[in-house]
Amino acid sequence: MSDKYNPWTLVNVVFHHLVDEGLHPVLGETGDPAEPAAQLLRALGVEPAAASAGAAEDEVQQELADLRAAFDEA
Repeated sequence: MSDKYNPWTLVNVVFHHLVDEGLHPVLGETGDPAEPAAQLLRALGVEPAAASAGAAEDEVQQELADLRAAFDEA
């Protein structure tokens, strides 16, 4: 049995790494980015958890909003 992860957990880690490297990643330029996030996980060999696994916590949502704002400023 393979491990499953909330897509936002791994996307958050990947985005932080890319930002630290001076890059400006974009995911799901329009609409809900859940499917592009799941595709990113699959490309990395990780099976995303079911959508019913729960939404990201408010803190994670705020961190993602902060990252998006930083990209818009760059």
